Amino acid sequence: MKRIAILVGVLLAIATQVASWADEAAPLRSVTAEMAARYGEMIYRQGVLPSGEPVMAVVQEDIPVDGRMFTCVHCHQRSGLGSLEGTVITPRTNGLDLFRPWRRTGAWRQPEDEAARVSGRQALPPQYRVADHRPAYTLETLAEAIELGAHPTGRELNPVMPRYLLGQRDMGYLLEYLKTLSSEPAPGVDDTTLRFATVVTEGVPPAEREAMLAVLQALVADHNRQSRHQGELADKGPFFMSEHNASFRLYSLDVWELSGEPATWPQQLAAYDEARPVFALLGGMAAGDWAPIHEFCERRRIPCLFPLTERPKITKTDWYTLYFSKGFYQEGEAAARHLIRDQGEGVQVVQIYRQGADGERTAAGFEAAWQEVGRPAPERVILGAAEPAAPALERLLSRQERPQQVLYWLGRDDLAGLGVLAGAAGSPVQVLVSGGLAGEDFSAVPPAVWPALLITYPYELPADRGRKAMAVANWLKVRKIPPMSPVIQARMYFLGGILAEAVGCMRSDFYRDYFLEGIDMMVDQTATIAVYPRLSFGPGQRYASKGCYIVRLAAGSPPQLVRASDWITY
Repeated sequence: MKRIAILVGVLLAIATQVASWADEAAPLRSVTAEMAARYGEMIYRQGVLPSGEPVMAVVQEDIPVDGRMFTCVHCHQRSGLGSLEGTVITPRTNGLDLFRPWRRTGAWRQPEDEAARVSGRQALPPQYRVADHRPAYTLETLAEAIELGAHPTGRELNPVMPRYLLGQRDMGYLLEYLKTLSSEPAPGVDDTTLRFATVVTEGVPPAEREAMLAVLQALVADHNRQSRHQGELADKGPFFMSEHNASFRLYSLDVWELSGEPATWPQQLAAYDEARPVFALLGGMAAGDWAPIHEFCERRRIPCLFPLTERPKITKTDWYTLYFSKGFYQEGEAAARHLIRDQGEGVQVVQIYRQGADGERTAAGFEAAWQEVGRPAPERVILGAAEPAAPALERLLSRQERPQQVLYWLGRDDLAGLGVLAGAAGSPVQVLVSGGLAGEDFSAVPPAVWPALLITYPYELPADRGRKAMAVANWLKVRKIPPMSPVIQARMYFLGGILAEAVGCMRSDFYRDYFLEGIDMMVDQTATIAVYPRLSFGPGQRYASKGCYIVRLAAGSPPQLVRASDWITY
């Protein structure tokens, strides 16, 4: 009873505060509108006040909770366009929809006459003219809904929604943010066209560049061929489909060419974006680290779908770039998972790689996953840029207590150095190499060392690609695109399917966050991607492939890959 009494007192105080909120604009005068919206974003997304304290809330009428556990974004999403979970419908909280009436149906043909457009419902047949679900919120009624759960029609909101205990100033920040949230369509879209771009940097092999662009341009051409049919539907289709049909947009694709040092790429990207903004980036290739492009997209809040890189930025918090995988880093993680599962805690592990080379990423992925379960840091042998690997491996083998596991994170040119294993006496040593670093070319590995060799392999095995690869090949053949790079072309073919689904789900809500939220919820993809066993995302996940095979070499020309493990996920 005491807890209830306290809560009643708090809520009464807040009710009084809400009633006077409209007269108290002063709390926001000390900060700019931009800063107020930024503070409001903290409250909405993180459940944290500008003071750094957590937002406090009440659920189920009288249970106090930490607002960080029940943030607005968990249900209303970053876009503010709501969600559906079981039987709970979370309505929109974006600026455009909060401050206009919520009609019970959004499917009607927009009247051509201006006077009728003011009250679009009047164009509906009489049987469809129903009362609004709610009137437009004012700032006062919205504050009441957030703090007291009071709907503008007088009913109480679903008790699953927390009642947030915000002071005047903090409520002002949150309302300021909601006014701006998804209130205008994103840059890169107009009444007729949805603009995309792809990034290609200097140093990318021309054949790979052409393989990617040919597929992307064919995807755009395929989509735009629908324009006549879709235009007719928008003009003459049934009224209850008008919202869907009117959302059709042509695609356009620009190529943003980058040159010079990576440090200059952000300025070049900004110039492209300011000259002709795009809604999202598709694919893309860089001769080096993708991080400069990743960070540009994060700063400008531009979605970037599936760049073709094995050098992504590894992050658990960034939002705007979706990758196929973690690349070389992921192979190291998979190797650690494999050894943790198959080896005892006392196993001695040594990593060999070159400083500043791609193997350093694989080594970092291994150490992160290895130490996550409390294993000690492995020994490192770091080679110079031109230092041969074989002598380093020989020195390890000549030790009185030699390691049981050697992780040989080096490229194709160093695989011949594994030959020193063949003549080594003493206890056996198992060596793990990276299929990605080797470029899937193991012809330089002496057959005598195959029994001691394991390989991390982050793709579907070639022998298992079968029908999925054939579907891509047939699609290319119909469009007269030569098969230049099956892996690149299969990945871009997959991107086309995901893009069509995500754009379709947006209907006319052309907001970048909403676009990414649709991809977050995609179901596991197994049939449309030829080079991975499966791809999937979940809320906030940014790497679609989450594992790796461990394989062995077997007789064949070139050597065949034989599965030595199931798909190891991180």
